[in-house]
Amino acid sequence: MAGLDYKKFTVGVEEEYMVIDPLTRELKSHEQKIVQEGQKIIMDKVKAEMHQAVVEVGTDICADVDEAFMDVATLRKTISGIADELGLWVGASGTHPFSHWESQLITEHIRYNEIVNELQEAARSNLIFGLHVHVGMETREMAIHIANSARYFLPHIFALSTNSPFWEGRLTGYKSFRTKVFDKFPRTGIPDYFESIEAYDNYIKLLVKTNCIDNAKKIWWDLRVHPFFNTVEFRICDIPMTVQETITITALFQAICGKLYKLHSQNLNFQMYSRALLNENKWRASRYGIDGTLIDFGKESEVNTRVLIYELLDFVDDVIPHLGSQHAISHVHKMLEQGTGADRQLKVFEETKS
Repeated sequence: MAGLDYKKFTVGVEEEYMVIDPLTRELKSHEQKIVQEGQKIIMDKVKAEMHQAVVEVGTDICADVDEAFMDVATLRKTISGIADELGLWVGASGTHPFSHWESQLITEHIRYNEIVNELQEAARSNLIFGLHVHVGMETREMAIHIANSARYFLPHIFALSTNSPFWEGRLTGYKSFRTKVFDKFPRTGIPDYFESIEAYDNYIKLLVKTNCIDNAKKIWWDLRVHPFFNTVEFRICDIPMTVQETITITALFQAICGKLYKLHSQNLNFQMYSRALLNENKWRASRYGIDGTLIDFGKESEVNTRVLIYELLDFVDDVIPHLGSQHAISHVHKMLEQGTGADRQLKVFEETKS
């Protein structure tokens, strides 16, 4: 449609990597040495996380997914190189397959100390690794509108990202057990629908006033209007194994935002569904990944997850050229054919029995 500005939908990517001892393959608490060395090279694009065995990186604000690809690839290469120099490895999986959280150390920082003090074992055991995707928004009003509608698609993209079938040496039966670990935190999962940005802000103000939170960063939903950046932040996904998978998922979130923006400009709105219904699909995606079924709430029937993902591609197809993400989106077909990170982990386990 002429006149629509899709350039506003910039992207930013945050990834959480596991730090590994090359000899034992166990997670390695390392006093954030990778972060300290990394900040000498890439400044604040690398950060410490609550557990010492986790390193977080974040891209710059990227104009498109091609730029994001280059940034993520550079970050992965840089952090891997630093880890190698320190006698460590880094890896990408939503959970470590056999390490136990009890043996891992918490990073000494006032914010992490506060979280552990409040949440206790829920915080100490939260040794997981995710992907967060930011999509730029022109206004906060548009952000809440898009966030409300985008909730429906969260399980579809989550299913593609599943990459955590093991937990503490056990085969969990889930394609993403990471989400089950994180469920112990408050204010997680798919959020409710908010009538307006004012309603959302009033919710935050009430939680702050009643000492539930000190700021909106302690809203850990699968999707949120970011409290400090002008973005919608998608937080539901496991960290994918490869750069290409990360960028394809980023492109899908960006395309969903672009499509919902286009519909809004035509005075069309996507059907809103309750959190209770959407969480049914999230559970299915967590359990079965792309090999199960999701509920098509419009048809009131179960549909193969792969079929629904192909339908999603059709839904966003008309905005993809405007976003310049054709190549990244096309990789969805390969992901559906070769399976998710969880599928590949399980294949190795079945072949090696270890």
